[in-house]
Amino acid sequence: MPLIYKDGVQGNKHPNNLIEVEDDFVATADQVSRPPLYEVYMRMAEELAKRSTCSRLQVGTVLTDANLEHVVSLGYNGNVRGFPNRCDSDEAGRCGCIHSEMNALVKSPGKMPKVAFVTTSPCVMCAKLMVQANVTHLYYRKAYRSPVGLDVLDRAGVVTVCYTLWKDDWR
Repeated sequence: MPLIYKDGVQGNKHPNNLIEVEDDFVATADQVSRPPLYEVYMRMAEELAKRSTCSRLQVGTVLTDANLEHVVSLGYNGNVRGFPNRCDSDEAGRCGCIHSEMNALVKSPGKMPKVAFVTTSPCVMCAKLMVQANVTHLYYRKAYRSPVGLDVLDRAGVVTVCYTLWKDDWR
C-alpha cells in the first residue's frame, strides 16, 4: 500500500509520520497548519545549543521516547560541570568539550527506544553511543564536517533524517 508522509518529508519514516492509503487514494495538497512535533523538538535542540560554551560549534540535543510523547533528556556541548565555561583548546576535535549527544545520553534512561533531535549530525563516537543507547531515529538540521557518524548509524539501522523542510515556517 502507498504511504503518505504527514509532515511532507519523504525521508521521515517514523511510524507516527506514516499513513497507509489505498492504491486509488488521491492525495490533496493540504498544508500542515501547525509545526510537526519533529520540528518542535528540532527547535528545542536549537534553543539548547544557545547555552553551549564551545567556541567552535554550538550543538543541542533533545531525546524523546519512541512515540514522541515525552522528552527524556536534554544536552548541549560544553566543558565538564564545575570547570570554566570555555574550551580547553581551539583545535577542531580537541576543544575538550563534552558533546551535546553525550550529555543527553548520559542522563537518559537505559534500554528504552529513543528518538534523537540534534542540531548537527553526530561524530563517529557519538553515533556509536547512540546505537548503544538504543536510538532508533536521528533528526538533524545540518551535517557535521565528517559523514562517518551518519555512516555508523546507517550500518546499525538507525533512521537518519536531515530535517530542514519546516525550518523557516512559523517564525
